[in-house]
Amino acid sequence: MNELRGGDEVRGGDEVRGAGEAPEAFAVPEAPEVLAADDVSGIRGAGELPEVLAAGELSEVRGAGAESGVLLAGEQPGILCLRFRRVAGGPPDAAGYAGLLALLGSFTPVVEAVPPDGALVDVRGALRYFGRDAKGLASVIRVRALALYGVDCAIGAARNPMLARMALRQAAPGTTFVVPAGGTAAFLADRPAAALDGVGTATARTLCGYGLDSVGRIAAAPLGTLQRITGARTGRDLWERARGIDRTAVVPNAAARSVAAERTFPRDELDRERQRRALMSLTEELGARMRGEGQVCRSLAVSVRYADRTGYSTLTRSRTLREPTAHSAELTALAYRVHDSFALQRARVRGIGLRAEGLGDAGRAAHQLTFDPVDERARRIEAVADRLRERFGPRAVMPGRLAA
Repeated sequence: MNELRGGDEVRGGDEVRGAGEAPEAFAVPEAPEVLAADDVSGIRGAGELPEVLAAGELSEVRGAGAESGVLLAGEQPGILCLRFRRVAGGPPDAAGYAGLLALLGSFTPVVEAVPPDGALVDVRGALRYFGRDAKGLASVIRVRALALYGVDCAIGAARNPMLARMALRQAAPGTTFVVPAGGTAAFLADRPAAALDGVGTATARTLCGYGLDSVGRIAAAPLGTLQRITGARTGRDLWERARGIDRTAVVPNAAARSVAAERTFPRDELDRERQRRALMSLTEELGARMRGEGQVCRSLAVSVRYADRTGYSTLTRSRTLREPTAHSAELTALAYRVHDSFALQRARVRGIGLRAEGLGDAGRAAHQLTFDPVDERARRIEAVADRLRERFGPRAVMPGRLAA
């Protein structure tokens, strides 16, 4: 017997077709065996048909939909979003970060860097090779990162990048938060509207005005309603994301969409002037980095970590620039305005972070001419300072406020 297919046809040396009793020689045993995971690679030739196949070992299921009860490979958590932190505190340095990306590359080639301290990894092709699920593979990555680089990881695991990023926000340092297959709706239901990718402060305020203050309520709203509130394209994106649908993919070696840096104070800082100096040093660092790479940003996000009754909390707010730029003076002015909006006059601040978002090619960015001699002179001085820093080091030239 060469092949056994279905229950109505058996092919061997002779053919038995049609209805009627099957010969005893071809009778299927009443209690078929369950194949071990290592044996489930394909079923060919004579033998018993297994009743149960391990979900992780199914490489392909044809003709089976969601109603069949079979877990498809694409529905399993296979995307990891990682955030690295040194044991001593703070993000890894440039050399350590490059080593961590190489470490992730030993597990899968699909690694997207999210500098300065994150990465997005597609491990769906590695789960069967290593014989682990997403949480087990994340544990192996964490142990190796800690042993080799002294870096701990917070990891979010889900079936697509958007859910993995949201899971990462729920993961404490040294832990993995997994959004299980079939648990997407429960995970998203109670999240605030602003937790969804692409929902900023203004959009969240608009949605809340219509009572759509949670992802669950957004998911329950008709598509047409969302489109009338936020526009056709934005409404469609909201409708899909609220249901856990993300059409993006992990892109290896992709150009960074944002750059970030942070400053951590050795103790809780009350001095507002020192907080502002930290902000200026961040804008100078990010501005020089973007100019060196020929990039500009569209917006800035400022994060302040401060002490409160529950320990430490983090506030983050973002603002859009008048035009895409990498000019340090404009970045500093906007960062100061965002910092003022926190109204943390008496707050004990432990750290300040700055993220430049919406990166783009500086050669394609429009710049409004002002005919202001002060601005033009500042930009020329900035260009000269960049060349000096490139030749003599990052501290060769700096604003007098930082040198004091």
